[in-house]
Amino acid sequence: MKIVHTIPELREALSPYKRPAFVPTMGNLHDGHIALVKQAKPLGDVSVSSIFVNRLQFAPHEDFDSYPRTLDADAERLKAAGCNVLFAPLEKHLYPEPQTYKVHPATDLSDILEGHFRPGFFIGVSTVVLKLFSCVFAGMPTGVAAFGKKDYQQVMVVRRMVQQFALPIEILAGETQRAEDGLALSSRNGYLSAAERAEAVELSKAIRALGEAVRASSTPDLPALEAHAMQALARRGWKPDYLTVRRRADLLAPQGPLAGEPLVVLGAAKLGSTRLIDNLEI
Repeated sequence: MKIVHTIPELREALSPYKRPAFVPTMGNLHDGHIALVKQAKPLGDVSVSSIFVNRLQFAPHEDFDSYPRTLDADAERLKAAGCNVLFAPLEKHLYPEPQTYKVHPATDLSDILEGHFRPGFFIGVSTVVLKLFSCVFAGMPTGVAAFGKKDYQQVMVVRRMVQQFALPIEILAGETQRAEDGLALSSRNGYLSAAERAEAVELSKAIRALGEAVRASSTPDLPALEAHAMQALARRGWKPDYLTVRRRADLLAPQGPLAGEPLVVLGAAKLGSTRLIDNLEI
């Protein structure tokens, strides 16, 4: 595996190829990231990953400075997974000057759910993803980029961006990888104490229970079911931001009969000082 740190080095390393299979990450890799690398690799002629902790998507009170940076261990894992090129730029390499040009996704998708509780988050995500795409796919006739479904709204934002900018990139959404007890794998799980780690699976259980309650009724009272799910989690000591049922097509609240409607249950809640997210398609 070749490790490069600057955009010219990356483009030189990719110059012999025509269809990169790209997995962008912020590092501190877990099995979910590795699964994405393995899923994407057969779809391209070169496997590429990036590790970059993107300041633009962190609010001032969030964990940018403390976010785990484990480049050496991550590189070993990527090499073992068959990654060919690792792009690990410093901030000065990716943002050599202040990034005053930014991508502002449509507010109907980006200002709800995660965007509501983390204002500006999807501007930061969209801007860095578009910049990474321009680094990896410049001059390429086509390519594929893989993202995990755990970040459900993020996948939708990136897909819309690719469509609106007519980028020749296929977006692969990898299934959420879970621990044996059902907890969705996340780099932030490492922040949990032993007691919090044992409790953390209750978020996925609450999401699953909400989904089952919706399926159990032909005319479910969604606001009441969502409020009950939030209250049940709060009684366990969580601070939930949302537990909600939305349409998969646009993440808006469903209207009218639900029979046959593709839905997704999404949740975000803080346990101690750690904020976790998860979802379930129903």
